[in-house]
Amino acid sequence: MKEEYKKDTMVLHADHEWGVKDGTVAPAIYYTSTFPANDAAEFADMASRPLHPQYYTRYGNPVHERVKAIMAELEGTETALVTGSGMGAIATTLLSLVSAGDHVIAQTRHYMSTTKIMDDMLPRFGVEVTIVEQTDLAAFEQAIKPNTKLIMLETPANPTLVLTDLEAVATLAKSHGIVLVADNTFASPLNQRPHDLGVDVVVHSATKYLGGHSDITAGVICTSHELAERIWDTHTSIGSVLSPMDAWLLLRGLRTLPVRIERINSNALALAEFLENQPEIEQVFYPGLVSHPQHELALKQMKGFGAVIAFAIKGDYAATQRFVSALNLSINAVSLGGVESLVIHTAAMWEGALNEEQMKTAGIPANFVRYSVGLEHIEDLKADVLQALKEI
Repeated sequence: MKEEYKKDTMVLHADHEWGVKDGTVAPAIYYTSTFPANDAAEFADMASRPLHPQYYTRYGNPVHERVKAIMAELEGTETALVTGSGMGAIATTLLSLVSAGDHVIAQTRHYMSTTKIMDDMLPRFGVEVTIVEQTDLAAFEQAIKPNTKLIMLETPANPTLVLTDLEAVATLAKSHGIVLVADNTFASPLNQRPHDLGVDVVVHSATKYLGGHSDITAGVICTSHELAERIWDTHTSIGSVLSPMDAWLLLRGLRTLPVRIERINSNALALAEFLENQPEIEQVFYPGLVSHPQHELALKQMKGFGAVIAFAIKGDYAATQRFVSALNLSINAVSLGGVESLVIHTAAMWEGALNEEQMKTAGIPANFVRYSVGLEHIEDLKADVLQALKEI
C-alpha cells in the first residue's frame, strides 16, 4: 500500500490484492471451515505453515486476511491477527507472552475483564502482577523486577478516561527488554497510533469503533511478524475464532471508519463542552477538554479524542439512575463507538463484576455515567441530555 495514501483511501484499498484474487468488487465471504489441497505435498505445506489463510478457518481465512491488511496499515505494524472478541485478543496476547514465574505490570484502571485477568487469572497460573497508577511514570519504573516480561496499558482508560504516557512507558520498557502491550480500543487507530510511540502489541475490541454498528463481537491484535506468530500459536489452541461472516461485517465497518470517527470526535467534544456548563453536572472527563488534567498529554499523543465522555451527576446512585432512564436518544446498553449513542450508569455495570476494593481502585463513584456519542445531530443530543437532567 502506498504510504502517501490518506486513511480514507487506505481503508478502501489496503486489501486490494484479495479483491483481485476474488475477482469481485464487494468482498467474497469464504463461509467454510476447511479448504482443499490439490495434492499431498500441498496439504503438508498448508498444515505446517503458520497463519495459512486457506487451510482451516481456526488458523485463518481469506476474509481475515483482508481485515488484517487494513488493520496493519491503520496501526502501522507489520501484520495483524483477528479474534472472536476484544477479550479474546487481550487474553490470547497475555497468555502467549508470559509464563509461570514471570512478572507483569498493569494499570490501576483497565476494562473490568482485563482487571479480572490481572487480579485472578494470571496469578492462578503462577504469573505475578503489580498494579501501578498509570499517571505516575516513576511507579512503572519502581515496579520493574528482573523477571518482568510484559507491561499492559490502556489509554484512554475505561471508564474514567485517564491517560497513560505511551511514549514514556515505551522508552522505559524498551530499556529493560520488556514487551509493551496497549489496548487502543477507546481511541481507535485514527485518533491514536501506539505503535508509532514504541508499543510492541496493539489490541482492540473491534466490536466497538472498528465494526461500528453494534452487530458483531471481534478482536484485533496488531504487531510484528515475530510476535504475531507466537500469539497465533496460542490462538489456534485457545480457539477464539472470528467467524467469516463477522469478519466480513468488520471489513464493511472499517470502510467507513474515517468518516464515522470524524463525526464522532466532533459530536463528543461539543457535547462534553455542553455538559461542563450544566449546573446539574459535578464534573466532566473528556481528553479533548482543556479542563481534563491530562489535556496536554492528549494533544501530544492523540489526533482526536473519541466517542466516550465520562461525567458525574450532582446526586446519588438513585439520581444517576433517574437521569440515565430519562434519556430518549441514548440507548441504555454496554459498548461504545457505534453509529448510535449508548449510555450506562457505570457503577451499575462495574459492581456486578468487581468487588468494592476493585471499584475504588478503578475510580468509579456511585454517580458516574459513561456516554458513548454516536452520529446523531448534536443539537438533538444536547436537547435530550437537557430534558433528562430535569429528572435528577
